[in-house]
Amino acid sequence: MTQSTPTAQLSDAGVSIWLDDLSRERLSSGSLQKLIDEKNVVGVTTNPSIFQAAITSGTDYDAKIAELAARGSSLDETIFEITTTDVADACDLFAPVAAATKGVDGRVSIEVDPRLAWDTDGTIAEAKQLYKKVGKDNVLIKIPATLEGLPAITATLAEGISVNVTLIFSLERYRAVIEAFQSGLKLAMENGHDLSKIHSVASFFVSRVDTEIDKRLDAISTDAAKALKGKAGVANARLAYQVYEELFSTKRWAVLAETGALPQRPLWASTGVKDPAYPDTLYVTGLAAAGVVNTMPEKTLDATFDHGVVTGDTITGTYEEAAGVLTALEGLGISYTEVVALLESEGLDKFVASWKELLADVEGALVTARERAPIR
Repeated sequence: MTQSTPTAQLSDAGVSIWLDDLSRERLSSGSLQKLIDEKNVVGVTTNPSIFQAAITSGTDYDAKIAELAARGSSLDETIFEITTTDVADACDLFAPVAAATKGVDGRVSIEVDPRLAWDTDGTIAEAKQLYKKVGKDNVLIKIPATLEGLPAITATLAEGISVNVTLIFSLERYRAVIEAFQSGLKLAMENGHDLSKIHSVASFFVSRVDTEIDKRLDAISTDAAKALKGKAGVANARLAYQVYEELFSTKRWAVLAETGALPQRPLWASTGVKDPAYPDTLYVTGLAAAGVVNTMPEKTLDATFDHGVVTGDTITGTYEEAAGVLTALEGLGISYTEVVALLESEGLDKFVASWKELLADVEGALVTARERAPIR
């Protein structure tokens, strides 16, 4: 570790630090550039909840909404324009990072409309539209890892479009995501695309696993249950890294890699600690390994920068212990399969709810802007 700050040390350990937030204010104020310069941020992720919070708080988007209202833009067109503009501008900001890392980092993610999570064809169509509209090589199109999303992931990659697969909770689904990724690359190669230009991450959610399982452990309330609190999220993610190592060491992958393909990196999402009893850098320092991404809310980024203790690789060699955590939970009657299915359902519901709130708020803003427009 040659650099002094914990975020620099984390980068030295092979972890790419991305910020899980984006807004017009971050871009215009220079605060995002400052995080790049000072806290080793090399990418950005967004989601429907982030856009809902950004667009509906403050007045940063009022002028743009008024302009779009005057043009006669519809509600969906307005939101599409606002979100893709922010992402395109962020892609420009990160372009030097993308160039320096040959596109591995410097990435900005934008998610398909969450209401399409159960619509394969609709997801494919919107992924193409988002990619075309943003118009930047360093954009990642986010597609949820629903059963309907898996073939959409393959089809989007087959078009040469880089993808961030999101809302992964289970190891079984993660295996299916990697299968969809490798199938997509094979098709992309057959379609004549340069595989070295296609990038992907698989967003494995962490803290929400602990939130749900801890609630069940509290209900059991035995010493054995209490001893397992706060351990499931990290254990699940560490086992995901084991899957990553396994499936990117196969003969099938070697064939793709020989043609220039790059592995789909694991991305740790939902890394803000929900329980204040836990260390606020738990899902950062406990999940360090070469080749991973950790996308953090700013609060977690600041905590890591301030007092994170980075000790290098904290994943490799932990798999037996991690598997023991999940086995112990099953022994207490906590069903892993049930928990991860519930978390996927709740995650999708949350994003859809945020999107609907965004639609309602922007619709109100469009109406107000049209009412205030001068009569010609």
